[in-house]
Amino acid sequence: MTSRGRFITLEGVDGAGKSTHTVWIADFLRGQGLEVISTREPGGTPLGEKLRALVLTDPMGLDTETLLMFAARCEHVRQVIEPALARGAWVVCDRFTDATYAYQGGGRELGAERVAVLEQWMGAGQPDRTWLFDVPLEVARARLADAREPDRFEREGAAFFERTRQAYHARAKADPGRIHIVDSTQSIAQVRADLEAGLRALLAAAA
Repeated sequence: MTSRGRFITLEGVDGAGKSTHTVWIADFLRGQGLEVISTREPGGTPLGEKLRALVLTDPMGLDTETLLMFAARCEHVRQVIEPALARGAWVVCDRFTDATYAYQGGGRELGAERVAVLEQWMGAGQPDRTWLFDVPLEVARARLADAREPDRFEREGAAFFERTRQAYHARAKADPGRIHIVDSTQSIAQVRADLEAGLRALLAAAA
């Protein structure tokens, strides 16, 4: 019988540096002989990518935005994540449900309770490990200023990102066994050393 794979997610405000390490984690795990699916949210499926384009660019109300996030996630879980885990693959995902608690629940002030209703209704499980990449907001904003044309979320003001960051921290405090905070002001080498230690612990536990 094939053992179930592991589900790893990376979280953080825009500019925290998580996307830089998503590819590295997937490559590291492949180097251990594992099948690895590297994916993202919103997105990960043809429908999800179309919804991603809408959410990141088109003006819309908060309820619409949140429901579209969960619509994309539902398709993603059913079509990609669950089948991969069931066949023993490891899934590395750039954002998952914690992002909705942080951005819509915290940043847009929808509230965690309403996000929780949708999460429960959808019935998706929790990741096995979440790394929350954390930096001071001024660092994140400086990194974004040097990046591509900002999307609809990246154009939000400092107060939005502070609420989002605090919501992430609340999630980490409530679930410290799953969510590990990464100091993303460290050098890339140090961050990857910390990640490698965590990955090796996950591999040992799964053996």
